[in-house]
Amino acid sequence: MMILAIDIGNTNIVVGAVERELTHFIERISTVRTKTELEYAVDIKTILDIHHINPEELEGCIIASVVPQITDIVRLAAEKILHRDVLVLGPGLKTGLNILMDNPATLGADLVAGAVAGIAYYPLPLIIIDMGTATTLCVVDEDKNYIGGMIMPGVGVSLDALTAHASQLSGIGIEPPKRVIAKNTVECMKSGVLYSSAGALDGCIERMEEELGQSTTVVATGGLAKKVIPYCKRKIILDEELLLKGLLVIYEKNT
Repeated sequence: MMILAIDIGNTNIVVGAVERELTHFIERISTVRTKTELEYAVDIKTILDIHHINPEELEGCIIASVVPQITDIVRLAAEKILHRDVLVLGPGLKTGLNILMDNPATLGADLVAGAVAGIAYYPLPLIIIDMGTATTLCVVDEDKNYIGGMIMPGVGVSLDALTAHASQLSGIGIEPPKRVIAKNTVECMKSGVLYSSAGALDGCIERMEEELGQSTTVVATGGLAKKVIPYCKRKIILDEELLLKGLLVIYEKNT
């Protein structure tokens, strides 16, 4: 069974065609709040065409979104291409996830999908890191409960803040520095951004495990994970397909 899974984030929309044992593709398009249903439909159709997938081959589609303004627009766009109803992750959909939060309904759909995938694919207890506009860390205990987490500024947000507020520091990309102790301003910024992010993750994981009283499996996903995770000292599994795999599990529970 192949489905289309769509994860709408604040910066990017991730679109993938996934089966249980196989991800046919993962592509990212920019999240644009002013785009119309037709424009998103063209985006989806173009991605499918590039990967030679006929919409008829897709059994269905599921969407997770943290951008409510465009959730319905993307849903209608997907329905226009697939000619069938599209599921949206939210109240009313079975996830099988026990959320031990003050208000479970406020947990972001992306975090729900990541946790569901984590439980399905990895040993527990588990810390899931998602590196997008924000960097989130979520904890699933050994009894499959989502028990909480933390949110910090994403790598790009930190970098933008640094360059916006320091007149001598021009914009840089997130590329690896040549060394930790850098020799010029640009390299100093690259080193600072990457190693502070990696060090923060190492430190947060250590503190979470202290509070849990257990060691954990740690899995990272999200657009910026592959740039930062190699600089962490802690063993972290990189799984760029995690959220889409979670959406597939949820789709199966509801069809």
